[in-house]
Amino acid sequence: MSGMTDTEGVIQYRLDHRDGGLPRQADYEGLFDWFARCRQQGLLGRDPQRYDGYAYGNISVRATTGFVISGTQTGGQSRLGQNDLAWVTRFDSAANTLTAQGPSRPSSEAMTHGEVYAELPAVGAVIHAHSPAIWGKAAALCLPVTDAGASYGTPAMAQEVRRLLQATPRAGVIAMGGHEDGVIAYAATMPEAGRLLLDALARAGAA
Repeated sequence: MSGMTDTEGVIQYRLDHRDGGLPRQADYEGLFDWFARCRQQGLLGRDPQRYDGYAYGNISVRATTGFVISGTQTGGQSRLGQNDLAWVTRFDSAANTLTAQGPSRPSSEAMTHGEVYAELPAVGAVIHAHSPAIWGKAAALCLPVTDAGASYGTPAMAQEVRRLLQATPRAGVIAMGGHEDGVIAYAATMPEAGRLLLDALARAGAA
């Protein structure tokens, strides 16, 4: 079991992780493709001058049960493979617990991804990116923003995301008020989620 910590990029929920396989039915091609695209745009990555040098950003797709997410601290890689993934089979944001299996441990934002899938059954893909441009212009872009008092990877952040999804239950982009530069894009498919994120980035540059 993993303990809780306030360090950027480190898992804050209590994790029950076991070795095991990944589900057969998941959009791995879309996940790998959009990880690379987001990495090229700097929306996922690792920068020694930012976030204490920790890798940032993560990406997931819905599975028949639960969801598959990029592993912790994989954002700095140029590409992903199946050995870099975790299958989240159960989570409880109120109890701050998460159960997963696979070759990698799930990302620190897995709880937030889970809330999106639980709240919106039509959503099939979630991207958590870091973008100073989008985050800093969230108001100008008319993006929903989570409360600044909710920090990343916590039950409070999960609750805030749920609140915003209930208010605007459709594909979109959310800014994470309590998580510097953090944004979430979600949609029915990975290409749609990716396009929403890139569109927000373009609009931020023009704002």
